[in-house]
Amino acid sequence: MTTIVKDIEPRGLRHCETTALGVLLRHEGLDLSEPMLFGLGSGLSFVYWDSKAMPFPFLGGRVKPFDLTRNLAARLGLTLLVEETTSPRKAWANVTAPLDAGRPVGLQLDSYHLDYFRTKAHFGGHVVAMYGYNEHDAHLVDTDQQGGAVRTSLAALALARAERGPMTARNRSFTITLPSHPLPWQNQIVPAIRSCADAFLTAPITNLGHRGIEKAAKLVPGWLRRAADPQQDLPQAALLMEKGGTGGALFRVLYRDFLDECTRIIDNDDLRTGHRLYSEAAVLWTDVSTLITKAGESGDANHLQQAGALLHDLSRIEREAMEALQRVETAGTSSDA
Repeated sequence: MTTIVKDIEPRGLRHCETTALGVLLRHEGLDLSEPMLFGLGSGLSFVYWDSKAMPFPFLGGRVKPFDLTRNLAARLGLTLLVEETTSPRKAWANVTAPLDAGRPVGLQLDSYHLDYFRTKAHFGGHVVAMYGYNEHDAHLVDTDQQGGAVRTSLAALALARAERGPMTARNRSFTITLPSHPLPWQNQIVPAIRSCADAFLTAPITNLGHRGIEKAAKLVPGWLRRAADPQQDLPQAALLMEKGGTGGALFRVLYRDFLDECTRIIDNDDLRTGHRLYSEAAVLWTDVSTLITKAGESGDANHLQQAGALLHDLSRIEREAMEALQRVETAGTSSDA
């Protein structure tokens, strides 16, 4: 027996969490662009994460896994029903109940176990949408890079959902329901922008926000010494920054495109300033990842020195961008909105 939710558009996007949100919201009748989903969820951030237990530092460009979903639901007045359990039986029931009722389900899991993943690395913050199953397989929607509409075995899915470790959740599943009378999502653009800017500028520790980028500027030049296997570790770090579900340039491309979309709705000089600066930042982040790759391949530390100099510039550019965005107010609607 096969259960497939009707009226699903299995469209894979660039980032996993916004891909899953897009599937669930389109099924509810709300179709927003991926940059708009990312921006309304105040998804942009920065973290320089390293510890003795980690083989190599991690640069993150978004808020913690699932924070974007919670932010978006709160901002749009969505009913977000989240289930977590340590019981495999209950975990499966939490998924099949809404699917059998005709509603797709979001899942947070460790991508390492999924059959279709070509790169085998543990990442417990991965999110997919599930829209069907049979006695052998689960029907999922993942990012475009991973194939969009895909299948994995039920055994692999159970392992992925139950995995423990950094960024994992206990068999987390969730559904989203729109209110009967939704408020205009356009009204939430400015609060989302200002909330993201506030968090970025007032991060409580120095490895977050613009101060985190400045910390990276100081530490990245020493990555050849930090790496156990520079030829593998540095290109892998750069790949995650540029193509690991980030939408390019460590999520700066998605946020740039969000701000561009917003300038077509809201007529505001500070908003245009933020968009211009994030357009500049997106290019520089790609340059940083290219230099990190070259350093790993060649063993030449000069590439990392150049990357550090660009990161220093990026800390200033993103601080100035967020300071402008912090001032954004709804000053009117542009003529082409």
